[in-house]
Amino acid sequence: MHYPESFSELVEYLKLLPGVGRRGAERIALAMIEWDGGQLRSFGELLAGLPERIGKCPRCGALADGGELCRICSDPRRDVSQICVVENMTQLAAVEKGNYFRGVYLVLGGRLSPLDGEDGSSLNIPLLRERASQPETKEVILALSSDVEGRATAAFLAELLAGFPVKLSRPALGLPAGANLSYADGATIAAAFSNRTDMQ
Repeated sequence: MHYPESFSELVEYLKLLPGVGRRGAERIALAMIEWDGGQLRSFGELLAGLPERIGKCPRCGALADGGELCRICSDPRRDVSQICVVENMTQLAAVEKGNYFRGVYLVLGGRLSPLDGEDGSSLNIPLLRERASQPETKEVILALSSDVEGRATAAFLAELLAGFPVKLSRPALGLPAGANLSYADGATIAAAFSNRTDMQ
């Protein structure tokens, strides 16, 4: 199918979204073309303003309104003595879906992957060290994926935090070996957190 150039560009951008292939991108683009001009302008303005309006929480690295604490870090009901370390926002959302963990988070922003050139220098490791050294922090839960890179990252962080006066643990039951935490259902996440294992 020969589409106009602007439409083809839109399809190429939509293909960058996770789980969206060419056919899915074309369907989404065709649906968007049916929107009225006001909807398209509002959507375009929203997208253009994202870099200024959405930033990273200075306390945990999660998404937040620009320059402010995220909703979890600003919630006084959360238990600040427990920090759950996750790789990304998708994993944070998966843990929250379990509705079991009531502590706070630290979003690493990735994981160690030497083959992809990720040696940890771009991860939120300085922020993790700072948070782990605070007197209110009693436990750090390394809730990383159980695939090779996730396990390597967990082992690296466990070694890094070995001298800190905090309990190190990881989720246990219910998470199959090699599985990505992002795809676990809420009940599985809750079971894993309620039966987490000590890493020391």
